[in-house]
Amino acid sequence: MFKHFFNLEWKSFFRSSSFATNLVFKILTIFALLYFIVVFLSLGIGAYFIIEKAGLGDPLRVVNRFMIYYVVMDLYARYMLQKMPVTNIRPLLYLPIKKDSVVWYSLGKTVLSFFNWSHAFFFIPFSIVLIIKDYAPMQVIGWHLGIMALFFVNNFVNILVNNQDRIFYPLLVILAVLGISQYYGWFDITLYTAPIFDAFYDFPWTAILPWGVLAGVIWASFRYFRTNMYLDAGLALKKQEGKTEDYVWLNRFGNLGTFLKNDIKLIRRNKRSRTTVIVSFLFLFYGLIFFSGPYDSYPIVFVFAGIFVSGGFLFTFGQYVPSWDSSYYPLMMSQNIQYKEYLSSKWYLIIIATALSTLLAVFYLYFGWKTYLAVLVGAVYNIGVNSYLVLWGGAYVKTPIDLTTNKKAFGDKQAFNGKTLLLTIPKLVLPLVLFWIGDFFFNQTAGYLMVALAGVVGFAFKDLAFKQIEKVYKKEKYKTLSAYREKGA
Repeated sequence: MFKHFFNLEWKSFFRSSSFATNLVFKILTIFALLYFIVVFLSLGIGAYFIIEKAGLGDPLRVVNRFMIYYVVMDLYARYMLQKMPVTNIRPLLYLPIKKDSVVWYSLGKTVLSFFNWSHAFFFIPFSIVLIIKDYAPMQVIGWHLGIMALFFVNNFVNILVNNQDRIFYPLLVILAVLGISQYYGWFDITLYTAPIFDAFYDFPWTAILPWGVLAGVIWASFRYFRTNMYLDAGLALKKQEGKTEDYVWLNRFGNLGTFLKNDIKLIRRNKRSRTTVIVSFLFLFYGLIFFSGPYDSYPIVFVFAGIFVSGGFLFTFGQYVPSWDSSYYPLMMSQNIQYKEYLSSKWYLIIIATALSTLLAVFYLYFGWKTYLAVLVGAVYNIGVNSYLVLWGGAYVKTPIDLTTNKKAFGDKQAFNGKTLLLTIPKLVLPLVLFWIGDFFFNQTAGYLMVALAGVVGFAFKDLAFKQIEKVYKKEKYKTLSAYREKGA
Protein backbone atom coordinates (compact mmCIF):
# COMPACT_ATOMS: atom_id res chain seq x y z
CA MET A 1 0.00 0.00 0.00
CA PHE A 2 2.83 2.40 0.81
CA LYS A 3 4.30 1.68 -2.64
CA HIS A 4 0.94 2.64 -4.17
CA PHE A 5 0.92 5.97 -2.29
CA PHE A 6 4.46 6.67 -3.44
CA ASN A 7 3.51 5.98 -7.08
CA LEU A 8 0.59 8.42 -6.82
CA GLU A 9 2.86 11.19 -5.56
CA TRP A 10 5.48 10.40 -8.19
CA LYS A 11 2.89 10.72 -10.98
CA SER A 12 1.50 13.90 -9.42
CA PHE A 13 4.97 15.47 -9.50
CA PHE A 14 5.80 14.57 -13.12
CA ARG A 15 2.33 15.20 -14.55
CA SER A 16 1.93 18.61 -12.96
CA SER A 17 1.72 21.55 -15.37
CA SER A 18 4.32 23.24 -13.19
CA PHE A 19 6.73 20.32 -13.57
CA ALA A 20 9.55 22.48 -14.95
CA THR A 21 9.29 24.92 -12.04
CA ASN A 22 9.08 22.06 -9.56
CA LEU A 23 12.16 20.41 -11.06
CA VAL A 24 14.22 23.60 -10.99
CA PHE A 25 13.16 24.23 -7.41
CA LYS A 26 14.05 20.67 -6.43
CA ILE A 27 17.52 21.11 -7.92
CA LEU A 28 18.02 24.41 -6.08
CA THR A 29 16.76 22.74 -2.90
CA ILE A 30 19.32 19.95 -3.29
CA PHE A 31 22.14 22.49 -3.54
CA ALA A 32 20.81 24.29 -0.46
CA LEU A 33 20.63 20.99 1.45
CA LEU A 34 24.18 20.13 0.41
CA TYR A 35 25.32 23.51 1.73
CA PHE A 36 23.71 22.95 5.12
CA ILE A 37 25.06 19.40 5.26
CA VAL A 38 28.59 20.74 4.75
CA VAL A 39 27.99 23.38 7.46
CA PHE A 40 26.69 20.79 9.94
CA LEU A 41 29.56 18.41 9.16
CA SER A 42 32.11 21.17 9.65
CA LEU A 43 30.60 22.15 12.97
CA GLY A 44 30.30 18.53 14.07
CA ILE A 45 33.98 17.90 13.42
CA GLY A 46 35.27 21.25 14.64
CA ALA A 47 32.98 22.09 17.58
CA TYR A 48 35.00 20.07 20.08
CA PHE A 49 38.27 21.73 19.12
CA ILE A 50 36.77 25.22 18.91
CA ILE A 51 35.31 24.95 22.42
CA GLU A 52 38.50 23.41 23.77
CA LYS A 53 40.67 26.13 22.22
CA ALA A 54 38.40 28.86 23.59
CA GLY A 55 38.85 27.44 27.08
CA LEU A 56 35.11 27.23 27.77
CA GLY A 57 35.37 23.91 29.59
CA ASP A 58 34.46 20.32 28.78
CA PRO A 59 33.11 20.51 25.16
CA LEU A 60 30.39 17.94 25.85
CA ARG A 61 29.15 19.84 28.91
CA VAL A 62 29.23 23.13 26.99
CA VAL A 63 27.11 21.64 24.20
CA ASN A 64 24.70 20.19 26.77
CA ARG A 65 24.43 23.58 28.46
CA PHE A 66 23.02 25.24 25.36
CA MET A 67 21.18 22.19 24.03
CA ILE A 68 17.85 23.47 25.35
CA TYR A 69 18.01 26.42 22.94
CA TYR A 70 19.00 24.12 20.08
CA VAL A 71 16.06 21.80 20.66
CA VAL A 72 13.50 24.57 21.18
CA MET A 73 14.65 26.55 18.15
CA ASP A 74 14.41 23.36 16.10
CA LEU A 75 10.77 23.08 17.15
CA TYR A 76 10.06 26.69 16.19
CA ALA A 77 11.82 26.27 12.85
CA ARG A 78 9.62 23.26 12.16
CA TYR A 79 6.48 25.15 13.10
CA MET A 80 7.30 27.96 10.69
CA LEU A 81 8.83 26.03 7.79
CA GLN A 82 8.13 22.29 7.89
CA LYS A 83 5.37 21.30 5.51
CA MET A 84 2.78 18.88 6.87
CA PRO A 85 2.26 16.00 4.38
CA VAL A 86 -1.26 15.19 5.54
CA THR A 87 -3.22 17.55 3.31
CA ASN A 88 -3.77 15.42 0.20
CA ILE A 89 -5.82 12.63 1.78
CA ARG A 90 -9.30 13.89 0.86
CA PRO A 91 -9.46 11.95 -2.48
CA LEU A 92 -8.34 8.75 -0.74
CA LEU A 93 -11.37 8.72 1.56
CA TYR A 94 -13.55 7.65 -1.36
CA LEU A 95 -11.36 4.62 -2.13
CA PRO A 96 -11.28 1.17 -0.44
CA ILE A 97 -8.08 1.97 1.45
CA LYS A 98 -7.70 1.49 5.19
CA LYS A 99 -7.55 4.76 7.06
CA ASP A 100 -4.79 3.39 9.28
CA SER A 101 -2.58 2.92 6.21
CA VAL A 102 -3.18 6.47 5.00
CA VAL A 103 -2.41 7.97 8.41
CA TRP A 104 0.72 5.86 8.99
CA TYR A 105 2.00 6.71 5.52
CA SER A 106 1.43 10.43 6.07
CA LEU A 107 3.14 10.36 9.46
CA GLY A 108 5.95 8.23 8.08
CA LYS A 109 6.71 10.85 5.44
CA THR A 110 7.46 13.38 8.17
CA VAL A 111 10.21 11.10 9.53
CA LEU A 112 12.09 11.56 6.24
CA SER A 113 12.01 15.34 6.61
CA PHE A 114 15.31 17.22 6.37
CA PHE A 115 14.50 18.68 9.79
CA ASN A 116 14.97 15.20 11.28
CA TRP A 117 18.00 13.67 9.63
CA SER A 118 20.01 16.89 9.10
CA HIS A 119 20.98 16.94 12.79
CA ALA A 120 22.83 13.66 12.34
CA PHE A 121 25.46 15.48 10.27
CA PHE A 122 26.41 17.41 13.39
CA PHE A 123 25.91 14.85 16.15
CA ILE A 124 27.46 11.80 14.47
CA PRO A 125 30.86 13.42 13.77
CA PHE A 126 30.74 15.19 17.14
CA SER A 127 30.10 11.83 18.86
CA ILE A 128 32.94 10.21 16.91
CA VAL A 129 35.29 13.00 18.01
CA LEU A 130 34.21 12.44 21.62
CA ILE A 131 35.04 8.73 21.39
CA ILE A 132 38.40 9.51 19.80
CA LYS A 133 39.07 11.88 22.71
CA ASP A 134 38.64 8.98 25.16
CA TYR A 135 35.05 9.57 26.22
CA ALA A 136 33.34 6.28 27.20
CA PRO A 137 31.91 4.84 23.94
CA MET A 138 28.73 3.36 25.46
CA GLN A 139 28.00 6.58 27.32
CA VAL A 140 28.53 8.65 24.14
CA ILE A 141 26.19 6.33 22.22
CA GLY A 142 23.56 6.66 24.96
CA TRP A 143 23.90 10.46 24.88
CA HIS A 144 23.69 10.51 21.10
CA LEU A 145 20.56 8.33 20.97
CA GLY A 146 18.85 10.36 23.68
CA ILE A 147 19.50 13.67 21.87
CA MET A 148 18.38 12.34 18.47
CA ALA A 149 15.14 11.05 19.99
CA LEU A 150 14.31 14.61 21.08
CA PHE A 151 14.39 15.83 17.46
CA PHE A 152 11.93 13.14 16.41
CA VAL A 153 9.78 14.10 19.39
CA ASN A 154 9.83 17.66 18.02
CA ASN A 155 8.66 16.31 14.67
CA PHE A 156 5.48 14.80 16.09
CA VAL A 157 4.88 17.58 18.62
CA ASN A 158 4.92 19.95 15.67
CA ILE A 159 2.24 17.83 14.02
CA LEU A 160 0.05 17.97 17.13
CA VAL A 161 0.38 21.72 17.75
CA ASN A 162 0.37 22.68 14.07
CA ASN A 163 -1.55 25.95 13.49
CA GLN A 164 -1.98 26.52 17.25
CA ASP A 165 -0.96 30.18 17.48
CA ARG A 166 -2.19 30.45 21.07
CA ILE A 167 0.57 28.00 22.01
CA PHE A 168 3.27 29.09 19.59
CA TYR A 169 3.54 32.84 20.17
CA PRO A 170 3.41 32.88 23.99
CA LEU A 171 6.16 30.26 24.12
CA LEU A 172 8.18 32.26 21.60
CA VAL A 173 7.97 35.28 23.89
CA ILE A 174 9.02 33.15 26.87
CA LEU A 175 12.03 31.80 24.95
CA ALA A 176 13.07 35.33 23.94
CA VAL A 177 12.79 36.53 27.55
CA LEU A 178 14.86 33.58 28.79
CA GLY A 179 17.53 34.24 26.16
CA ILE A 180 17.74 37.94 27.04
CA SER A 181 17.79 37.13 30.76
CA GLN A 182 20.71 34.77 30.30
CA TYR A 183 22.59 37.24 28.08
CA TYR A 184 22.38 39.98 30.72
CA GLY A 185 22.95 37.58 33.63
CA TRP A 186 19.52 37.98 35.24
CA PHE A 187 18.46 34.32 35.05
CA ASP A 188 20.19 31.31 33.52
CA ILE A 189 17.75 28.58 32.48
CA THR A 190 20.63 26.35 31.38
CA LEU A 191 21.60 25.71 35.00
CA TYR A 192 18.40 23.67 35.28
CA THR A 193 18.30 22.10 31.79
CA ALA A 194 21.96 21.14 31.32
CA PRO A 195 21.79 18.32 33.96
CA ILE A 196 19.05 16.66 31.93
CA PHE A 197 21.27 16.39 28.85
CA ASP A 198 24.29 15.52 30.99
CA ALA A 199 22.30 12.59 32.37
CA PHE A 200 22.12 11.02 28.89
CA TYR A 201 25.91 10.66 29.09
CA ASP A 202 26.38 10.05 32.82
CA PHE A 203 23.56 7.50 32.95
CA PRO A 204 23.14 6.05 29.43
CA TRP A 205 20.01 4.12 30.39
CA THR A 206 18.16 7.45 30.69
CA ALA A 207 18.25 7.64 26.89
CA ILE A 208 15.30 5.25 27.02
CA LEU A 209 13.12 8.04 28.44
CA PRO A 210 13.01 10.33 25.34
CA TRP A 211 12.39 7.26 23.16
CA GLY A 212 9.46 6.41 25.42
CA VAL A 213 8.17 9.97 25.00
CA LEU A 214 8.64 9.59 21.23
CA ALA A 215 6.48 6.45 21.19
CA GLY A 216 3.81 8.35 23.12
CA VAL A 217 3.67 11.36 20.76
CA ILE A 218 3.68 9.07 17.70
CA TRP A 219 0.66 7.21 19.06
CA ALA A 220 -1.05 10.48 20.02
CA SER A 221 -0.47 11.85 16.48
CA PHE A 222 -1.86 8.68 14.94
CA ARG A 223 -4.96 8.70 17.15
CA TYR A 224 -5.56 12.40 16.49
CA PHE A 225 -5.53 12.09 12.69
CA ARG A 226 -7.29 8.73 12.69
CA THR A 227 -10.10 10.20 14.80
CA ASN A 228 -10.49 13.31 12.60
CA MET A 229 -10.17 11.60 9.24
CA TYR A 230 -13.72 12.27 8.09
CA LEU A 231 -15.08 14.66 5.49
CA ASP A 232 -17.53 16.07 8.01
CA ALA A 233 -14.98 16.29 10.85
CA GLY A 234 -11.30 17.12 10.69
CA LEU A 235 -11.39 17.91 6.96
CA ALA A 236 -14.46 20.11 7.15
CA LEU A 237 -14.03 23.82 6.69
CA LYS A 238 -13.80 25.71 9.95
CA LYS A 239 -16.67 28.01 10.78
CA GLN A 240 -16.27 31.11 12.87
CA GLU A 241 -18.56 33.85 13.98
CA GLY A 242 -18.43 36.74 11.52
CA LYS A 243 -17.36 40.17 12.70
CA THR A 244 -18.09 43.48 11.08
CA GLU A 245 -15.23 45.91 10.56
CA ASP A 246 -16.28 48.92 8.52
CA TYR A 247 -13.26 51.26 8.61
CA VAL A 248 -15.56 54.04 7.47
CA TRP A 249 -12.73 56.56 7.69
CA LEU A 250 -11.32 55.04 4.48
CA ASN A 251 -14.49 55.77 2.50
CA ARG A 252 -13.17 59.22 1.58
CA PHE A 253 -10.61 57.54 -0.71
CA GLY A 254 -13.22 55.91 -2.96
CA ASN A 255 -12.26 52.64 -4.64
CA LEU A 256 -8.75 52.96 -3.25
CA GLY A 257 -10.24 53.00 0.26
CA THR A 258 -12.23 49.85 -0.52
CA PHE A 259 -9.07 47.96 -1.48
CA LEU A 260 -7.27 49.26 1.60
CA LYS A 261 -10.13 47.98 3.76
CA ASN A 262 -9.80 44.53 2.22
CA ASP A 263 -6.05 44.49 2.81
CA ILE A 264 -6.37 45.55 6.46
CA LYS A 265 -9.05 42.91 7.07
CA LEU A 266 -6.91 40.30 5.31
CA ILE A 267 -3.97 41.06 7.59
CA ARG A 268 -6.05 41.09 10.76
CA ARG A 269 -8.11 37.96 10.11
CA ASN A 270 -5.70 35.47 8.59
CA LYS A 271 -2.85 33.51 10.08
CA ARG A 272 -0.41 33.73 7.17
CA SER A 273 -0.75 37.49 6.79
CA ARG A 274 -0.40 38.06 10.56
CA THR A 275 2.75 35.98 10.55
CA THR A 276 4.09 38.12 7.70
CA VAL A 277 3.58 41.25 9.77
CA ILE A 278 5.41 39.64 12.70
CA VAL A 279 8.29 38.61 10.45
CA SER A 280 8.48 42.11 8.95
CA PHE A 281 8.71 43.51 12.49
CA LEU A 282 11.67 41.23 13.19
CA PHE A 283 13.44 42.83 10.20
CA LEU A 284 13.81 45.92 12.39
CA PHE A 285 16.50 44.09 14.36
CA TYR A 286 18.37 42.93 11.26
CA GLY A 287 20.66 45.93 11.57
CA LEU A 288 21.97 44.74 14.93
CA ILE A 289 23.97 42.12 13.04
CA PHE A 290 25.86 44.82 11.11
CA PHE A 291 25.56 48.08 13.05
CA SER A 292 26.96 46.57 16.26
CA GLY A 293 29.55 44.36 14.58
CA PRO A 294 33.01 44.88 13.11
CA TYR A 295 31.70 46.64 9.99
CA ASP A 296 32.58 50.24 10.77
CA SER A 297 35.23 50.16 8.07
CA TYR A 298 32.69 48.91 5.51
CA PRO A 299 29.96 51.59 5.37
CA ILE A 300 28.49 50.01 2.25
CA VAL A 301 27.20 47.23 4.50
CA PHE A 302 25.21 49.86 6.43
CA VAL A 303 23.25 50.69 3.28
CA PHE A 304 22.46 47.01 2.75
CA ALA A 305 21.27 46.70 6.35
CA GLY A 306 19.28 49.96 6.16
CA ILE A 307 17.26 48.66 3.21
CA PHE A 308 16.26 45.55 5.12
CA VAL A 309 15.55 47.34 8.40
CA SER A 310 13.01 49.68 6.79
CA GLY A 311 11.80 47.25 4.13
CA GLY A 312 10.69 44.22 6.12
CA PHE A 313 7.01 44.55 5.19
CA LEU A 314 7.92 45.57 1.65
CA PHE A 315 9.84 42.35 1.03
CA THR A 316 7.63 39.92 2.95
CA PHE A 317 4.24 41.29 1.87
CA GLY A 318 4.95 43.11 -1.36
CA GLN A 319 6.58 40.23 -3.21
CA TYR A 320 3.34 38.21 -2.96
CA VAL A 321 1.01 40.73 -4.57
CA PRO A 322 -1.46 39.63 -5.96
CA SER A 323 -1.08 36.16 -4.39
CA TRP A 324 -2.63 37.41 -1.14
CA ASP A 325 -5.92 37.66 -3.03
CA SER A 326 -5.54 34.33 -4.86
CA SER A 327 -8.62 32.76 -3.24
CA TYR A 328 -10.92 35.37 -4.79
CA TYR A 329 -8.72 36.81 -7.55
CA PRO A 330 -10.80 35.22 -10.36
CA LEU A 331 -13.90 36.92 -8.93
CA MET A 332 -12.09 40.26 -8.76
CA MET A 333 -10.97 39.96 -12.37
CA SER A 334 -14.56 39.39 -13.46
CA GLN A 335 -15.53 42.76 -12.00
CA ASN A 336 -14.99 46.24 -13.42
CA ILE A 337 -11.82 46.84 -11.40
CA GLN A 338 -9.00 49.12 -12.48
CA TYR A 339 -5.58 47.57 -11.99
CA LYS A 340 -4.12 50.95 -11.11
CA GLU A 341 -6.48 51.35 -8.13
CA TYR A 342 -5.82 47.79 -6.99
CA LEU A 343 -2.04 48.20 -7.19
CA SER A 344 -2.16 51.66 -5.60
CA SER A 345 -3.82 50.24 -2.49
CA LYS A 346 -0.99 47.72 -2.11
CA TRP A 347 1.58 50.45 -2.74
CA TYR A 348 0.14 52.77 -0.10
CA LEU A 349 0.05 49.92 2.40
CA ILE A 350 3.74 49.21 1.70
CA ILE A 351 4.65 52.90 1.99
CA ILE A 352 2.85 53.29 5.32
CA ALA A 353 4.55 50.17 6.70
CA THR A 354 7.97 51.37 5.48
CA ALA A 355 7.50 54.77 7.11
CA LEU A 356 6.34 53.17 10.35
CA SER A 357 9.33 50.80 10.36
CA THR A 358 11.66 53.75 9.87
CA LEU A 359 10.15 55.52 12.88
CA LEU A 360 10.39 52.39 15.03
CA ALA A 361 14.04 52.01 14.02
CA VAL A 362 14.94 55.30 15.71
CA PHE A 363 16.71 53.31 18.44
CA TYR A 364 19.61 52.89 16.01
CA LEU A 365 20.60 56.44 16.92
CA TYR A 366 22.30 54.73 19.84
CA PHE A 367 24.99 53.61 17.36
CA GLY A 368 25.41 57.10 15.92
CA TRP A 369 23.61 59.43 13.54
CA LYS A 370 25.27 57.89 10.47
CA THR A 371 23.80 54.54 11.41
CA TYR A 372 20.26 55.86 11.52
CA LEU A 373 21.00 57.88 8.38
CA ALA A 374 21.60 54.55 6.63
CA VAL A 375 18.12 53.45 7.74
CA LEU A 376 16.56 56.71 6.46
CA VAL A 377 18.37 56.44 3.15
CA GLY A 378 17.27 52.82 2.81
CA ALA A 379 13.68 53.86 3.50
CA VAL A 380 13.77 56.57 0.81
CA TYR A 381 15.14 54.06 -1.71
CA ASN A 382 12.52 51.49 -0.70
CA ILE A 383 9.71 54.00 -1.17
CA GLY A 384 10.99 55.45 -4.45
CA VAL A 385 12.34 52.33 -6.15
CA ASN A 386 11.82 49.02 -4.37
CA SER A 387 8.11 49.60 -3.79
CA TYR A 388 7.61 49.51 -7.57
CA LEU A 389 9.96 46.59 -8.08
CA VAL A 390 8.22 44.28 -5.60
CA LEU A 391 4.86 45.02 -7.23
CA TRP A 392 6.38 44.43 -10.65
CA GLY A 393 7.94 41.16 -9.53
CA GLY A 394 4.66 40.06 -7.96
CA ALA A 395 3.12 39.81 -11.44
CA TYR A 396 5.45 36.87 -12.15
CA VAL A 397 4.84 35.04 -8.86
CA LYS A 398 2.08 32.56 -9.62
CA THR A 399 1.74 31.31 -6.05
CA PRO A 400 -1.72 30.79 -4.55
CA ILE A 401 -1.48 31.48 -0.82
CA ASP A 402 -3.32 29.54 1.85
CA LEU A 403 -4.10 32.27 4.37
CA THR A 404 -4.96 29.77 7.12
CA THR A 405 -1.48 28.28 7.49
CA ASN A 406 2.08 29.45 8.15
CA LYS A 407 3.69 26.87 5.90
CA LYS A 408 5.93 28.49 3.29
CA ALA A 409 5.62 31.70 5.23
CA PHE A 410 9.19 32.57 4.28
CA GLY A 411 9.00 31.80 0.63
CA ASP A 412 7.68 29.51 -2.07
CA LYS A 413 9.10 27.69 -5.05
CA GLN A 414 7.18 29.76 -7.60
CA ALA A 415 8.51 32.98 -6.10
CA PHE A 416 11.86 32.11 -7.69
CA ASN A 417 12.11 32.46 -11.45
CA GLY A 418 14.34 34.24 -13.91
CA LYS A 419 12.39 37.49 -13.96
CA THR A 420 12.03 37.86 -10.20
CA LEU A 421 15.72 37.05 -9.72
CA LEU A 422 16.67 39.73 -12.28
CA LEU A 423 14.57 42.26 -10.38
CA THR A 424 16.67 41.50 -7.30
CA ILE A 425 19.58 43.37 -8.91
CA PRO A 426 18.02 46.86 -8.75
CA LYS A 427 16.48 46.03 -5.36
CA LEU A 428 19.72 45.22 -3.56
CA VAL A 429 22.71 45.63 -5.86
CA LEU A 430 21.93 49.03 -7.43
CA PRO A 431 21.82 50.98 -4.14
CA LEU A 432 25.16 49.46 -3.15
CA VAL A 433 26.67 50.49 -6.50
CA LEU A 434 25.28 54.03 -6.13
CA PHE A 435 26.71 54.33 -2.65
CA TRP A 436 30.09 53.01 -3.79
CA ILE A 437 30.26 55.60 -6.58
CA GLY A 438 29.48 58.49 -4.25
CA ASP A 439 31.80 57.21 -1.54
CA PHE A 440 34.66 56.46 -3.94
CA PHE A 441 34.68 59.83 -5.70
CA PHE A 442 33.61 62.02 -2.79
CA ASN A 443 32.79 60.69 0.69
CA GLN A 444 30.36 58.55 2.68
CA THR A 445 27.76 61.32 2.89
CA ALA A 446 27.80 61.70 -0.90
CA GLY A 447 27.20 57.95 -1.17
CA TYR A 448 24.13 58.23 1.03
CA LEU A 449 22.89 61.16 -1.08
CA MET A 450 23.26 59.13 -4.28
CA VAL A 451 21.07 56.35 -2.90
CA ALA A 452 18.49 58.80 -1.52
CA LEU A 453 18.44 60.72 -4.81
CA ALA A 454 17.55 57.51 -6.66
CA GLY A 455 14.59 57.11 -4.32
CA VAL A 456 13.45 60.70 -4.81
CA VAL A 457 13.67 60.43 -8.62
CA GLY A 458 11.77 57.17 -8.53
CA PHE A 459 9.02 58.74 -6.43
CA ALA A 460 8.76 61.63 -8.90
CA PHE A 461 8.07 59.20 -11.74
CA LYS A 462 5.39 57.28 -9.83
CA ASP A 463 2.72 57.59 -12.52
CA LEU A 464 5.04 56.37 -15.26
CA ALA A 465 6.15 53.43 -13.11
CA PHE A 466 2.55 52.42 -12.40
CA LYS A 467 1.67 52.50 -16.10
CA GLN A 468 4.45 50.03 -16.83
CA ILE A 469 3.51 47.80 -13.87
CA GLU A 470 -0.13 47.84 -14.93
CA LYS A 471 0.84 46.65 -18.43
CA VAL A 472 2.76 43.73 -16.94
CA TYR A 473 -0.17 42.69 -14.75
CA LYS A 474 -2.57 42.80 -17.70
CA LYS A 475 -0.16 40.72 -19.77
CA GLU A 476 0.21 38.12 -17.02
CA LYS A 477 -3.47 38.16 -16.02
CA TYR A 478 -4.59 34.87 -17.57
CA LYS A 479 -1.43 33.00 -16.64
CA THR A 480 -2.00 34.09 -13.05
CA LEU A 481 -5.65 33.00 -13.10
CA SER A 482 -4.63 29.62 -14.49
CA ALA A 483 -1.97 29.17 -11.81
CA TYR A 484 -4.39 30.02 -9.02
CA ARG A 485 -6.74 27.29 -10.19
CA GLU A 486 -3.92 24.73 -9.74
CA LYS A 487 -3.55 25.01 -5.97
CA GLY A 488 -2.38 21.49 -5.67
CA ALA A 489 0.32 21.81 -8.32
